[in-house]
Parts: sequence; C-alpha cells; structure tokens
Amino acid sequence: MKKKKTRKRKVGSAGRFGPRYGRKIRNAVSKIEKVSKATYECPACKKMGLKRESFGIWKCVKCGMKITGGAFRPPSRRGV
Repeated sequence: MKKKKTRKRKVGSAGRFGPRYGRKIRNAVSKIEKVSKATYECPACKKMGLKRESFGIWKCVKCGMKITGGAFRPPSRRGV
C-alpha cells in the first residue's frame, strides 16, 4: 500500500502563527529566526559551533567560549 503524499507549505518557523499577522511580518520573523538559530564559526577554535545563547551573547558548544556580538548574528568580518 502506497503512502499518500501530502502537500505542505514552506512556512518555516513562522508557521506557528498560522494566517495571523500578515505575510510580510511572518516572512521577516522567519528570516530572523533562520539566521539567529544557525551555527557559526567560533573565532577561538575555528569550528562550526557558535550558537546564540541570548540577545547579543554567543557561546561555542565545542570549546565553551562566550563572546558578545550582534543581536541576531555574531559580528561579521568587517566588524559591523
């Protein structure tokens, strides 16, 4: 017996809002959460383990180093 395919929307993390708040706001929230929940390269150990701990605080899960940075992503190479 074959499984029936179901169509799903590509809503990402903002799918929890359903049809509320409008498309632009939900897309903005989805983009911000995608960036802030990603892992980045640690400046100390150079491994992909830097995760956001709280607003502006980033911690490496590999070496345990904490750094301050941007609200949604750690500082870029330009230092902005």
